[in-house]
Amino acid sequence: MKTTCPYCGVGCGVSVTPQGDEQAQVAGDLQHPANFGRLCVKGAALGDTLKKDGRLLYPQVNQQRVSMDAALEAAANGLREIIEQHGPQAVAFYGSGQLLTEDYYVANKLMKGFIGAANIDTNSRLCMASAVVGYKRAFGADAVPCCYEDFERADVVILVGSNAAWAHPVAYQRLVKAKQQRPEMQVIVIDPRRTATCDLADLHLALRPGSDSVLFAGLLNWLVENNGVDTRMLAHLADVEPALLAAREWDLARVAAHCDLEPEQVTAFWQLFTSSQRVLTLWCMGVNQSVSGSDNNNAIINAHLLSGKVGLPGSGPFSLTGQPNAMGGREVGGLANQLAAHMNFNDADCDRLQRFWQSPTIARQPGLTAVKLFDAIERGDVKAVWIMGTNPAVSMPEGNRIAQALAKCPLVIVSDVLAQTDTSAFADILLPALGWGEKNGTVTNSERRISRQRAFAAAPGDAKPDWWLLAQVAQRLGFAAAFGWTHPAQIFREHAALSGFENHGQRAFDISGLAQLSDDGWDKLRPIQWPVNAQHPDGCARLFSDRRFFHPDGKARLLPSAETKTVTVNRDYPLLMNTGRVRDQWHTMTRTGAVPRLMQHCDEPFVALHPQDAIAYGLPAGTLARVQSVHGWITARVTHDSGLRRGELFVPMHWNRQFSQQSNVDMLVAALCCPASGQPALKQTAVRIQPLRVDWQGWLWQRSDQAPKNLRYWARAPQQGAQRFVLGGEGSVSNWLASHTDLTSMQLQVAEGGQDYRLLAWRNGALQLAFYAASRLPHLDHAFITAAFQAAPTRAIDRHSLLAGQAAQGDVAGRIICSCFSVGEQTILNAVAQGCRSTQALGAKLKCGTNCGSCIPELKQLLSSCVTEES
Repeated sequence: MKTTCPYCGVGCGVSVTPQGDEQAQVAGDLQHPANFGRLCVKGAALGDTLKKDGRLLYPQVNQQRVSMDAALEAAANGLREIIEQHGPQAVAFYGSGQLLTEDYYVANKLMKGFIGAANIDTNSRLCMASAVVGYKRAFGADAVPCCYEDFERADVVILVGSNAAWAHPVAYQRLVKAKQQRPEMQVIVIDPRRTATCDLADLHLALRPGSDSVLFAGLLNWLVENNGVDTRMLAHLADVEPALLAAREWDLARVAAHCDLEPEQVTAFWQLFTSSQRVLTLWCMGVNQSVSGSDNNNAIINAHLLSGKVGLPGSGPFSLTGQPNAMGGREVGGLANQLAAHMNFNDADCDRLQRFWQSPTIARQPGLTAVKLFDAIERGDVKAVWIMGTNPAVSMPEGNRIAQALAKCPLVIVSDVLAQTDTSAFADILLPALGWGEKNGTVTNSERRISRQRAFAAAPGDAKPDWWLLAQVAQRLGFAAAFGWTHPAQIFREHAALSGFENHGQRAFDISGLAQLSDDGWDKLRPIQWPVNAQHPDGCARLFSDRRFFHPDGKARLLPSAETKTVTVNRDYPLLMNTGRVRDQWHTMTRTGAVPRLMQHCDEPFVALHPQDAIAYGLPAGTLARVQSVHGWITARVTHDSGLRRGELFVPMHWNRQFSQQSNVDMLVAALCCPASGQPALKQTAVRIQPLRVDWQGWLWQRSDQAPKNLRYWARAPQQGAQRFVLGGEGSVSNWLASHTDLTSMQLQVAEGGQDYRLLAWRNGALQLAFYAASRLPHLDHAFITAAFQAAPTRAIDRHSLLAGQAAQGDVAGRIICSCFSVGEQTILNAVAQGCRSTQALGAKLKCGTNCGSCIPELKQLLSSCVTEES
């Protein structure tokens, strides 16, 4: 079975061989043009996500299980009553880039064409809304002009605000391979942090956070002054003079000072861009998640347009999409400021869409974007919200306020795959949805490539496709004729037909060539890049090679650069906090957090800071810290990172109340947005940091995932056969343990000495609980302890070793570096000591780095540290 990965926007093809209930063998699809067989560790672990544990299997109304029919009636009646009493603007949908295009299409049609409001937005607003605005302002259409093949064709590749090595690993490895084959290709990384992506960089510009648009405004000025303008492009450009006038003030000295870079670094970047024929710029959240996110995008696009580096092999401005179907959501109008099929809120498009849908009404003005939507819920203006496949209680800025808003909202409907998330806790109605492997539809990746996501597993319990749930509610609202589909292929055909309806080449998105697909043809659809129409029946890899754009005059637009707005620190909050992904986790961990091997590399929330800052704040590596902003506080483990600029912190975005006590970083982030896109600025928050005082720290293995109470800190990491918690507490260790677990029916092994306390609890020969605590976090053999929950040791010596937390014989692997093959740091260091002095040698001996390649930058760091110690 060929399907598509449900994680990032790379859109990797996956070959699946089902192996019974809840099991499947997963490999990369060798023929899929997005990945040609390569998968990252998350994709390779997809077979481990098919378990039914924790799934939402049956509908619930007011926390009581009901029939599906009763739940759908409750949803429809609740929406109808609120619309009748308060009007359609009192209702909102909040979707996800995890939805399939068919799901998205139905949700958008119901809200904008039949309920009659545009209050449907999505977590994609947090991801790429600024890129949408940038492309539309420049090209007249939300159209990414590039393709992955350009990675191999470029002379210079620029990565801006993108840790692609961790966020888009397969795309990054394609870049790595391209540079290995063509070492003369230059790679420039523009990022305040020295990330794993910098392992590939010939030049790293660690600029001041938020100064990206100034760097590119200066480049625009440099192009004019250094013969970098493609004069052939000028006939195809509008608004050139205002843009150049605004850029003129950004000379080299001023740019270097503003960006906190050496003039020589800036010059090297500008010269490479100007002198190279084929330049590809890749960017992600560091550019988009900013109060000037849209202007950042246009500053990059300006430089490509003026220099003519667009629409050609190896050239162009390429926004890397964060989610598997954020592009598909954009195609169907899943954002509150778009209509379906890339139409806009003007009379002609509104009339056109209503004519096609034959709908009783049509939304004629943009709806509430994500932050404004939840603000409206908090005010009571929106009284019903349907949340689909996302976790806004974790991912939205000012998370405490989001939780309060949902708590008082009269009607919260949540359709999801999991029974328990931070968001589902507020649901009045819970609807069980299908997950990956059960869903059937299409997704669109970052290069406009439409791929099929196919079902190979049976639907568990009463779970249904999101499109079906939406259509059933629509039918109960009285719209049966327009929502009578029985197969997702019918929805896709309607979506494709709409894309070509009265288009006449005026809208970039056009897949009308697929509108006549039979059900069988849809099922067998091979990956294809839009547009797909009479002009491009086999799809189109690159756009704008003909220099025709989608503004009415056919020209592209340059946008004047605006003064950047950056968050300022102060005496009370003197540090600047950045947020982002870690390598093996995805979003709010609802899927990846349950997979033990994906918790090996980074198993608890952390705050990284420069070693010199750590000294100043009294924070040795491994201690616990409290990070606070004006909006809230979190706790996390301290790590030192010399790749950070002084005065700056990094905290991962993933942890939530299902996996930690108080580590949801978005609770700290202000709900400040780019005024053009509505995308929140999640990358810059003024904070302070201090040690978190605890009397003891410890490790707890137990069978259940019951969260511990009365602690200052905890974080959970699922293991094979057990749940492992890392703890920080006050007072008596033994008293806390007695309050946490009833041990009266178990056989106990206890060891106490000084500040150390260790306990094993057994029942009928099976290990039920293992607990290790001391004034400092004990160093243990975690693999040895976890194995005892799967196969209990029978010899007395092994049980005594288990109580000690160390195997009687054998080496401790240490922190896992390679998740694909569970290779630990100490194992790698031992191999280096035995003569492995390259990543290739380590791969040959230990297999680390030979599968997805994501761990190679860390392997190089370990090798480098060993060489430094020897010298």
